[in-house]
Amino acid sequence: MNNAKRGKVVSYNKWGYIFLIPFVVVYAVFQLIPMVSTFYNSFFENYRSGLTQIGPNFVGFKNFATLFTNGDLLMYTRNTMIMWILGFVPQIIVSLLLGAWFSDPSLRLKGQRFFKTVIYLPNLIMASAFSMLFFTLFADSGPINSILISMGIISGPFKFMSHVWSVRGLVAFMNFIMWFGNTTILLMAGMMGIDPALYEAAQVDGATATQIFYRITLPLLRPILLYVMITSLIGGLQMFDVPQILTNGTGDPVRKSMTLIMYLNKHLWSKNYGMGGALSVLLFIITGIFSFIVFKINTRTDK
Repeated sequence: MNNAKRGKVVSYNKWGYIFLIPFVVVYAVFQLIPMVSTFYNSFFENYRSGLTQIGPNFVGFKNFATLFTNGDLLMYTRNTMIMWILGFVPQIIVSLLLGAWFSDPSLRLKGQRFFKTVIYLPNLIMASAFSMLFFTLFADSGPINSILISMGIISGPFKFMSHVWSVRGLVAFMNFIMWFGNTTILLMAGMMGIDPALYEAAQVDGATATQIFYRITLPLLRPILLYVMITSLIGGLQMFDVPQILTNGTGDPVRKSMTLIMYLNKHLWSKNYGMGGALSVLLFIITGIFSFIVFKINTRTDK
């Protein structure tokens, strides 16, 4: 009897493995094999000089040494992190505030579904279309300059694309607009999963709304906050489409808005697969280190 039941369980498990085959095949073809190929190419000199193909020649860690010695890697990493922080800090603050408002039953906000839909809509717009819109709005002869001149705030067109911090600010603002709705939905889902009895007990004990937020809501939201921070950090390190289109791929002014993926794209565009592979491996390592730091900071136990 036991053998018959065991055979039945095994037959059911077989179907589970069969249904996993498509995922495993897709993962191997589009994720695992390219990742292994990237690591492999990072140890080779493989580029095109004019019409002449150089390599592939095994050079060991020479590509990595070149990345660290030319100084560009550090500058582009700093650019990427600055623009990510400028967009993420207001994003998490606004998302926490909106999530607390929408999930608080005592406020009885009207039209919640409408506002949730509106704040999520920018996330559905292609980043390329969003970048083209902002490029047009903030052009020298664009609507923003026309409005500022007509209001007497400035006497002549302000060249938004010629100043370092205005370009960085626009990139950060676009990332904030596109992603704060998604973050709000995630945080709100976490807040709605908190037991209401905890809030009621705190109110009975005389806790203020601020104390409830910092003492109950934030600590219990730590897993969701950890997920949001890590995914946002990974997305920030992969920032490409917005600054690429906004600056026409140059990262100007003076390459201060050039990101790591834009730098990688330049190597791949010039067919320098060795340097591109080395930079991809470094991005993988940097992402892992930053994610580990965020994880350790957010999961440390309070004494």
